Amino acid sequence: MIGVYELLWHLLLPVLLLFLWQRGRKEPLYRQFWSERFGVVNTTLQQPLWVHSASMGEFRGAAPLVSALLAADHRVIVTTLTPAGRCAAQKLLAREIADGRAEVVWVPLELGWAVRGFIRRVRPRAALMTEIDTWPVLVATIRRQGVPLGIANAQYPAQSLTRDRKWCGFRASLFQAYQLVLCKSETHAKRFRDVGCERVVIAGETRFDLPVAPQQIAAAQALVARWKIAPDQRPVVGFASTIVGEDEPCVQAFALVQAGLAQAGLPRPLFVYVPRSPQRFDAVAQLMEAGGLRVARRSRMLDAALAPTADAPDMATVDVLLGDSLGEMYFYLALSQAVVVGGSFVDSGAHNVIEPLALKKPVLVGPSIWGIEYPGVEALAAGVLQQHMSIASLSQALVHLLTDPKAYANAIAGAEAFYAEHGGATVKHMAALQPWLEGR
Repeated sequence: MIGVYELLWHLLLPVLLLFLWQRGRKEPLYRQFWSERFGVVNTTLQQPLWVHSASMGEFRGAAPLVSALLAADHRVIVTTLTPAGRCAAQKLLAREIADGRAEVVWVPLELGWAVRGFIRRVRPRAALMTEIDTWPVLVATIRRQGVPLGIANAQYPAQSLTRDRKWCGFRASLFQAYQLVLCKSETHAKRFRDVGCERVVIAGETRFDLPVAPQQIAAAQALVARWKIAPDQRPVVGFASTIVGEDEPCVQAFALVQAGLAQAGLPRPLFVYVPRSPQRFDAVAQLMEAGGLRVARRSRMLDAALAPTADAPDMATVDVLLGDSLGEMYFYLALSQAVVVGGSFVDSGAHNVIEPLALKKPVLVGPSIWGIEYPGVEALAAGVLQQHMSIASLSQALVHLLTDPKAYANAIAGAEAFYAEHGGATVKHMAALQPWLEGR
């Protein structure tokens, strides 16, 4: 089956390359470093650890672990699939890259000869995937070349398991290639064992150990005072990592929250809206302006230090601050008094809820949370995450939080306790990784 799959990749390769070239119109990085896509990598690292994080979100989650590996004197080569992931890795590892201790490159395409070429040139000591990676050719070739293979921050959502079993168990069987599975929770551990993984360790999620970007927090706090958007002055609701299909429902929520707060005698709220994809920034701004909302774009009103420019608008007249930037999520979250996490009002499983919990914010999601089963299930049980099946229910809950000081204080205290309880995953990962690596 892997052979048939790889044959299809060869047949469709011109289409894929054309697709990447087209994507490069909006994201030029797609058109750069083409040789890396075919495994041609020039590296000076000696037997590095190979860490693969496909996206920006996956890399951010793995960042504490990568930092710990570097601190333990390992050399690390990071592969990514997306420009956002590559940029995030290069930014975080800038000093280590300059010191010759780390590199960031594209992951090779699903072509056996490309993956073999990458391994031949890099000679990795071991490979460590993150989250849920089952590219058949990549995983199979790594093992066939004798490279030890593990996976960190591993998850196996119920929806993925059900889908995999419908396809004769092909994808599920690929997990048996992993010699060490460091997974997020007992729920995920059971699923990995069920599909044949032998060495499974519950190590939590290293995203809980992410630093909280103090410069961004400080910049947000300065603007909270300047714009008078503290809880006792003007309500602020954040919508983080929203995706296609959620903009219109979120605009409906804006209207319902505005009406509810007005009825309670509170000022008109400010909404901080952060689309997940940079390609949607312009379209989202146009949609909201067409709906009569007054929109201020971060890129046009704040400088590199997140301070207002000379021609910044009067925020008292603004309905929506559009977060049209990358890598500044903590800034947007710090401005918000409550946070709605996107990807949950369409069937995408929801995006990261750990970052808003780290800032002790009440967090709300929609019906679809299969992608954050951990820590979603635990957070729901602890009462620090609210799940709503409709926009109307979500809006009512936001109005309640912002008009009931006791409910708001309880939500903050709960988030703080929950976050503290689930920290320390990086130490657990390293405790399992070090003896595994030393045995190689």
